[in-house]
Amino acid sequence: MTAKRVDTAVVGGGIVGLAHALAAARRGDRVVLFERDTFAAGASIRNFGMVWAVGQQRGAVYERALRSREVWLEIAAKTGLWAVEAGSFHLAHHEDEAAVLEEFLEAAPAARDRGARMVTAREAVARGPAVRAEGLRAALWSPTEVNVDPRGAIPAVAAHLAEEYGVEVRFGTTVRGVDLPEVSTTDGVWRADRVFVCSGNDFATLYPEVFAGSGLVRCKLQMMRTGVQPGGWQLGPMLCGGLTLLHYAAFDGLDARQRLAERLDAELPFEREHGIHVLLSQTADGRLTVGDSHAYAMTHDPFQDESVNEAVLRCLARFAEVPSAAVTERWEGYYPSLRDGRTELVVTPEPGVTVVNGVGGAGMTLSFGLAEEVVG
Repeated sequence: MTAKRVDTAVVGGGIVGLAHALAAARRGDRVVLFERDTFAAGASIRNFGMVWAVGQQRGAVYERALRSREVWLEIAAKTGLWAVEAGSFHLAHHEDEAAVLEEFLEAAPAARDRGARMVTAREAVARGPAVRAEGLRAALWSPTEVNVDPRGAIPAVAAHLAEEYGVEVRFGTTVRGVDLPEVSTTDGVWRADRVFVCSGNDFATLYPEVFAGSGLVRCKLQMMRTGVQPGGWQLGPMLCGGLTLLHYAAFDGLDARQRLAERLDAELPFEREHGIHVLLSQTADGRLTVGDSHAYAMTHDPFQDESVNEAVLRCLARFAEVPSAAVTERWEGYYPSLRDGRTELVVTPEPGVTVVNGVGGAGMTLSFGLAEEVVG
């Protein structure tokens, strides 16, 4: 049988793989994408659906996030994919939280240029239907954050690749090995000039030697979702509180952050031990997504700790009030994470093959921009 011929093959049907397939197709390549599962079922559909530029490392990574935002909106305009330019509020209920946000604005002129600013408690309550007024001192408003619905967005992007660019999207196809120009799969042998391996949490199958010394570990998180909110209630801006200021790289290196960490370590030791910080977003049909926790290891047990979920909901109640907080779904997610400050792992183990991994919990936010840089 004659091997099928393409310019570029992509391994992995999550957001990182889809983004690399799009970048290659946009430059005119004939592209095939292989995903071993019959649909994307990993971290790319188990997240908040937040395109969260404001939280990214200041500088080039923030600009990469803004480019990804542009691509999301371009795809939404062409496909009708649900993507809401909701913006976000970081809510400050303590002086030290407000101090971190004010210092961040001084250190992040690019965010200021895009409209990030401090607002009063009254303005935050007026613009955010879920914002809890009690004890609120101030908030950071950022207009750049986009809310998508990951369970619908990922298949919509895959369909867009096929329909708009002729990408051959092969779900349910496992790549057995790569020996360019041949790519051996359960769908036969393909020939390609280049391969992008975007295998996400499965980083032990292809090129395991790349990952052995990479510093990647798996992050396990716990998340929840409510039922549809009554009466068509809309969240508006996506929300987070003080713990989030200790999680995202945007706030690294700020003097006020250390003082905040000292207080929260003392007041919320359980939350800090379990890597809890709380975000709130919405889905296309009106459900609310709440989370999450973070545990890092090469192998995790498959069990959820309900005390973690309870702590997340307690934290949520400190800064948000919603019509119905009744939880209808709980799940755990897993993604590879670099714990040394790097924002991605891009390695060329042999000519023509590029391994892309380690974007951590920022795949929805960074992948389109990163792929353009890598493929270009």
